This record gives sequence, C-alpha cells and structure tokens, in this order.
Amino acid sequence: MKANHKQITPHYDVAILGYGPTGATLAHLLSLHGLNVLVLDKEKEMYPLPRAVHFDDETMRIFQTIGIANQLCKMLHINPGMKFVNKQGRLLLDWPRPQVLSSQGWNASYRFHQPDLERILRGSLQAKPNVTILTGCQVTDVSQSSENVIVHFIDKDNDQAQVITAEYVVGCDGANSLVRKQFDSDLEDLGFRQKWLVVDLLLKEDMPQLGDHSVQFCDPKRPMTYCRNPKNRRRWEIATIEGETDEDILKPERIWNLLSKWITPLQADIERKAIYTFRSVIAKRWVYGRLLIAGDAAHLTPPFMGQGMCAGVRDAANLAWKLALCVKNHVGHEILQSYAQERIPHVKAYISKAVILGELIYSEDPLSMLSAVNDEGTGQAKMKSISPLLGDADFFSSFAPFSKFRGQLLGQPVFRNGLRMDDLYGYRAVLISRNQLEFDKSAVLAPEFENSILLLLDKLDTYAVLLRPDHYILATAKDANETKELCDLVSHTFGDGFVKQ
Repeated sequence: MKANHKQITPHYDVAILGYGPTGATLAHLLSLHGLNVLVLDKEKEMYPLPRAVHFDDETMRIFQTIGIANQLCKMLHINPGMKFVNKQGRLLLDWPRPQVLSSQGWNASYRFHQPDLERILRGSLQAKPNVTILTGCQVTDVSQSSENVIVHFIDKDNDQAQVITAEYVVGCDGANSLVRKQFDSDLEDLGFRQKWLVVDLLLKEDMPQLGDHSVQFCDPKRPMTYCRNPKNRRRWEIATIEGETDEDILKPERIWNLLSKWITPLQADIERKAIYTFRSVIAKRWVYGRLLIAGDAAHLTPPFMGQGMCAGVRDAANLAWKLALCVKNHVGHEILQSYAQERIPHVKAYISKAVILGELIYSEDPLSMLSAVNDEGTGQAKMKSISPLLGDADFFSSFAPFSKFRGQLLGQPVFRNGLRMDDLYGYRAVLISRNQLEFDKSAVLAPEFENSILLLLDKLDTYAVLLRPDHYILATAKDANETKELCDLVSHTFGDGFVKQ
C-alpha cells in the first residue's frame, strides 16, 4: 500500500485524494513550501494507456517550477497547430501555434503521452521527504470540524481500515468526486454534451502523409478529430451518431471502417479505444470549509481547446501557495475563497471557447460561425490562443490602489546564459523593481538578468511588479514610493517572508 514506503502519520497539513496529474502537481507545489502532504489513490498502479494528449506553455512553466520540464522535454512533440476543415476538405479555420518560444519561455503547444508525464511526476515525488503516497486505498468517508478534516480509507490489499486527519483535504478525484459530494454543489452546464469514440493507434510504419497538425473534420453528421502525438502514436476522436451502441462502434472492424480514409490495420495497431461523453460543466462551489476540489472534480470541458488537464494544473498552481499561507503563515481561511473566485471565470473562458469550437464542427453552416472565433473578414479565419484574466477576489480588494494588470499572466524572460526567470525564483512571490534588485548568486550573468527585467517592466510601463507564486500579477507600482507602500501592504496581509526581491 505504501507506494513510497514512508511511515503513515496520524496527521498531515494537506491530504490530496487522487494521484493524477492535478493531484501529483499539487503535491509537488505544496512540498516546495515544506508542507507535510499525503496523497491517496484508489488504484494500486498508474493507468498505463493514453488519456490526455495536450498541454500548453503555461502548464509547461508549472512543470518547470516543480523541476520536471527538462526530463519531460525528451518525450514531447511540439504541436504546430490545429486546422478546421469542412467535409470537402476546405480550410475553414487555422489555429497556428508558433514554433519559437512564447512569452512563457516555452513552446505554445505540446503533444504528450500521459503515462510518460505521470511516471515523471510520480518518480520525482518519491524523493520528497514530506510527501507520502498511498495507492490502492479506497476513501470511504470525509468529514470536517472547525479544526481539521477526518479521512477514513481502506487498504484494498488487506481490507484494513485506517483514519488520518489533515488541516485541509483537496479532492482531485475526478468527475464523480467524493469530496465534491460533501459540498452539495450545483453544476453550471454550458450546454455541450456529446458522446465520442476515442481511438489511440500505434503506427507500424512512418506515415508523413497524416501530417503534424491536429485536424478537426467539421461535419454535422460525423465530426472527427485527428491528433499527431509523440513518436508513433496517433489519435482519432469520432463523434457517435444517434442509434449507434457503444458495443457496435467499439468493434475493431467498425473502427477500421471509420478510419479507412486515412489508415488501415496493416499500418497501425489499436492501443486503446474508449467511449467518452464530452461535457461542459463547472461546479459552482469549490471550497467548503476545509474541503476543496480541483481538476475534473471542479470542471469538465470538451477537448477542442486541449485545455482539460491544463485547467487542473492551473488549479493546483493557484491553490498550493494559498494553502501554504494558511498552514504556515496563519493567513485566514478567506484567502481560500479567492481560489474559486479567481479560477471559475478563468476556466469558464476556456470551456466557453471549447463549446463554440464544438458547435462549429457540428454546424450545418460553419462559415456563419467563424466570427465567433476571430474571423478576419474573409471566408477563412485565423484563431488566436486566449489568456484570460483571473477573476476578481474579495481577499485582494485591499490591493485595489495597485490593481493595474492584476490577474494577468506575466511572461518569463529567458536569459542569454540559458536561465529562465523561474529557475531563480521557483514557486514563490517575487517583487520585480527597477532599482535595488538583489540578484540570486546562481545567476551567472546578473547584467543580462537586469536587462531582461527592465524590458519586461518597460513593456508594462510600470516601476515594479509583484508576481505571485503562480506567475500571475498581484499588483504593480508606478514609482519608488508606491513600491514601499505595496511592500508594507504585502507584509501586513501575508506576513514576513512572502516576497523575495
């Protein structure tokens, strides 16, 4: 049961239910703040087959923060973009993804194999002395008091019942979340619900004719999606139609018939086939006392933006530093309400865009819908990636005098010596100012760092920026006096040690 062979203790700072990418990332980030973390998962072993296949530059930046980006890079395919075509093959919409580094210091779009990511995440967590992983454990009950949360679980190997307590519990336990059920939270439905067949193939030979771009085949009768994944992996997602049963469409002969336009059994093997119901829902409540939810427990999106896993990783990055402030700096629970207030509008922007794209690929008249995805005034549109602002949060209202650019994701300069900004500061708040910078001694070429920072501040036309651990702007100051006022407010709000200049 003890996946990392650590002694179980009766109490933890944070218990995480679910050991997928969201739960594992959250555990990593909490460990960087020195919290004592328990991760519980009902499955004994990691799921070995493909599931999520895409993440973006912001997500990669978070993976950089937890120290796995360089190892992960060797297993990725840089995605050149996505094309939407009609059933005659005419290009309707182009979503190019630049092949140069983005403002985040990474490529804008990556294709990956989820088991590769999970092996790296889990392997790295094994070395964390303050993280305990228990797999093959079924959580049976979660209850809370004003002081802690009580978690009951059973070791499925021997049917032994155990109990632990934690300051907080985060449910990263999927769409049927046990933790969310404690909330009695309603779900906001954004209107998309369709059943699709997902087929993952392993090529037996090179097939460059399939292309490197992802392709959405827009057809109201039978939309399909093609994904070029790493190495010899390729995916097709195929909408089911009325009257089809799961049993019928999952038959290999039926699958190969649907794919016959592109590929045959002589050219590939089926690695995985599954039926998914693509949905667009957001829980209206993410925080209930000492219980919280993240990832699929909090939201579900159609896959057309490639943002399902990304949203869960963003949840973890937004939440971890706030939990650390509650546990270590004794900041009030009110800061946890800001998690939902900021994240719900943000994730809703992505889900809403994914719903629009889903409607486009099902439309009888897709040309009439192009204006909803940035039509440039011709019969063909180009789509741009979105970067929504965080929602307004009551907890940060005292920062209103310094609110310019608040909630905006800040770029990450890459220095000429190869270092990125987060290599120096990691998962902590940073005050970036025009004067009195203290350079980390690991920065080999400090003047290059200073020039990059000045360029960043020039772009924002500001004197100083207070950057949160999750890389979003909390506040800006227009001069040295405002910067001093901002620092005083930060110390009063969060306690000493929150900001490294």
